[in-house]
Amino acid sequence: MKKNNSPVLVTGAAGFIGAKTIEFLIAEGNTVVGVDNLNNYYDTRLKDCRINCLLGNSEPQKTISLTKDSDGLEMGNFSTEAFTFYKLDIENENHVSALFKKYSFASVLNLAARAGVRYSMENPHVYMTTNANGTLNLLEAMRHNQVMKMVLASTSSLYAGQEMPFVETLPVNRPISPYAASKKAAEMLAYSYHNLYGLDISVVRYFTVFGPCGRPDMCMFRFAEWIQKEKPIELFGDGRQSRDFTFVDDIARGTIAAQKKLGYEIINLGGGNNPVSINQIIGKIESEIGKKSEVQRKPFHKADMMTTWADISKAKSLLGWEPKVSIDDGIGRTVGWHKANRSWLDDIKL
Repeated sequence: MKKNNSPVLVTGAAGFIGAKTIEFLIAEGNTVVGVDNLNNYYDTRLKDCRINCLLGNSEPQKTISLTKDSDGLEMGNFSTEAFTFYKLDIENENHVSALFKKYSFASVLNLAARAGVRYSMENPHVYMTTNANGTLNLLEAMRHNQVMKMVLASTSSLYAGQEMPFVETLPVNRPISPYAASKKAAEMLAYSYHNLYGLDISVVRYFTVFGPCGRPDMCMFRFAEWIQKEKPIELFGDGRQSRDFTFVDDIARGTIAAQKKLGYEIINLGGGNNPVSINQIIGKIESEIGKKSEVQRKPFHKADMMTTWADISKAKSLLGWEPKVSIDDGIGRTVGWHKANRSWLDDIKL
C-alpha cells in the first residue's frame, strides 16, 4: 500500500547539495524520502556526517546504520517523522520501481549524479549509467506512478565556449567532458518525457556550489584544508580562471523553489555577480584562516572552463529567486566549519 501522505523524493540525499536541500524541505514542514548509494568516490565520512546532521545525531561521523525493509530495500535503521533514508542506487531499475510503489511522491528532486570533470575522463561509463540511465529510471517510474514533477540538477559545464553571461537559450551542443555530455543527455531525456507524457520538469543548472561539508575534490574544500595544514596548494593554470561561486544554502532554496509547475524550463542558479578568480578565492581563504600558502602551479586542463558567469534573470522572474549569501560570508561560514571539525578532517583524502 502507498502511504497517504505525499513526501518529496530527493536523490543524492547524502550529497553536499542533497543534504542541505533536505534540511530546508524539512524546515518548511515537508516529509522527505532520501536515497543515496553512498559510493566511495570520496570519503564516505562526509556523507555519514550529512545524514547524521539531518537526524540531529551528536556523532556526525558515525557510520549510518542500515536494515532491510519488507520489500528488501536497504533503509536507515532510524526513523523520524519527517525523514526516511534508503541506501539505493538510481541505476537499479527494480529498486527504483519498488520505491515508487511504496510511496506516492509529491515531486522528485533528482540531485544524484556523478560529478567531477577530470574523473569523468578516467571512468566515463559510470557517468552515463548514473547521470543518464539513472535519470531515465526515475522518469519511467514517474510516468508509471503518476508522479508529475521533477527538478533535475544540471551543470554550468554545459556552457563551455559560449558568450557570457550564460543565458539558458544558448545552444549547449559541444560538451567538453564526459561529465557535461552525461548531464546534457539527462536534460534531453527529461524533455522527451515532458513532450511524450506531460511530465513537468525544471532543469536547474548549478554554478560552482560551495559551503560547509562540501566535496573534497572541489577547490574551496581543498584550499581550506591545504592552507590550514600549511601544505602547498595544487593549482591547475595561473589562477586567473574564474567562477560564478554560489553558496549551497542559496542553491538549496532555488532547487526547492523550482518545484513550481512550469512545464519544461531550464533555469540557471548562480551567484549572478561578476566571476571571482581562483587567485582571489585563495587570498580570501588565507585571510579567513590567518595563514599564507605556497602555490604549486600545474598546466591548465583542456576539459576545464576558464570562466563561468550566470545570467539569473530567469530564476528571478519564474521562481522569485536570487542568491542571498555573499562570497565573503560564504567563505567565512565554510572556513568556520573546517576549523570546527579539525578532529576528523586531517586525514580526509583530497
